[in-house]
Amino acid sequence: MARIAGTQNLETFLEQSVAADARLSSAAKVLREIATTAVEMSDLIGLGQLYGRLGASRASTNMDGDVQKELDVLANDIFVDAFRRAPVAAVASEELSESLALDPTAPLVVAMDPLDGSSNIDANVSIGTIFSVLPALPDPSNLDAHFLQPGRAQIAGGFVVYGPQTSIVFALGSGATEIFILDRRDRVFYQAASDVRIANDSPEYAINASNYRHWDPSIRAYIDDCVQGAEGPLKRNYNMRWIASLVAEAYRILLRGGVFLYPGDQRPGYADGRLRLIYEANPIALLAERAGGSATDSLRPILDITPSDIHARTPLVFGSSGPVELVARYHSDPQFSAERAPLFGKRGLMRL
Repeated sequence: MARIAGTQNLETFLEQSVAADARLSSAAKVLREIATTAVEMSDLIGLGQLYGRLGASRASTNMDGDVQKELDVLANDIFVDAFRRAPVAAVASEELSESLALDPTAPLVVAMDPLDGSSNIDANVSIGTIFSVLPALPDPSNLDAHFLQPGRAQIAGGFVVYGPQTSIVFALGSGATEIFILDRRDRVFYQAASDVRIANDSPEYAINASNYRHWDPSIRAYIDDCVQGAEGPLKRNYNMRWIASLVAEAYRILLRGGVFLYPGDQRPGYADGRLRLIYEANPIALLAERAGGSATDSLRPILDITPSDIHARTPLVFGSSGPVELVARYHSDPQFSAERAPLFGKRGLMRL
C-alpha cells in the first residue's frame, strides 16, 4: 500500500523549522534523538512477551510510589542514553529520584516520563513517552533549578504514543501542535496532521470513576451533571472514556475533542492529584494550548504554575476549551460548587 504522495517527513520539518529560526537548532537535535529512540522502543514494545516480561514488576518503586515495571527502567535507560548524544545538560525522569547531569555546557534540559501507562504493558493497550524540553539556566543554584521553570518556558514538548500506530506529537518553539506517524516499512516518521486544532466542545469526558467517593464536591457535581445527560442541567448526553494511559487520552482529545480530568481528591497523598507537573502536565498543556484547547489544575492554567520540586504533582484538566472552562466554574461559582444546596435551586443552562 502506497503512502500519501508528498507527505513531509520529520527530518524535513525540523530542517525547515531551524532554517526559519536558528535558535531551534538544539531543540531539533533533541527531537531527532527522541524520534530515533521511539523507533527502537516501538520495535521492542511490538514484540511484547516475545521479548520477555516487559510488564513484570521489579522490587523497586519510582518517585510516584509505583512499583517499577521492567519496561519502565529499560525505557528510562534507553532515553537517557539518547540524550547523551544530544545537547542536553541534565535529565529529570519519573524513574529517577534526582535529576541527572549530562553535558554541563549544553543549552537544554529534558524532563520525561519515559514510559507512561505502564500498567497497560501486558494488556496490549497504547502506552507512551512524555517529554518536556527547557532552556538550561546560565547559573543554576543546583541541578534541579533548571527544571523549576513555568511550563511556558518550554522550548518543545510532547509525547510518543506506541499503539496501532506509533506517533510523535509535539510543539516546537512557538509553533503549532504537530503529529507525525511512523511508517514501519522505512522506519521514518511522516507528517499526519499539521496545526492540530481541538474542537471547542465535545460530549466526551475521561475520568477514573472508581475514585468517585474520594472526589471533592465540585468534581462530583460536574460528573453527576454529565451522567444525567439530556435530562440534567447540561442538556446533552455524554460518553465517558478511560484508558489509564495519559498519552492515549491526549491523542484522542487532540483528534476529536473532549475533556480529561485527573483531579486532586481526599485520599492520603492525593490532594494535588497524581500526575507530575514538569514531565506530564506541562508538555500535555503545551500541546493543548497550541491546539486551541485549555489545560488547568481545575482553576489555574497549568503553564503558569511555577514548580516547587522536580516531582511536584498537580491536578490536571485539559482538552476542549468549553468543558475545561466549565469545570473551572464548578470550582469557582457557588451555583455549581455548592453540593446540591437547596439555596441555589436546580441548575440549568440559563445559569451557565
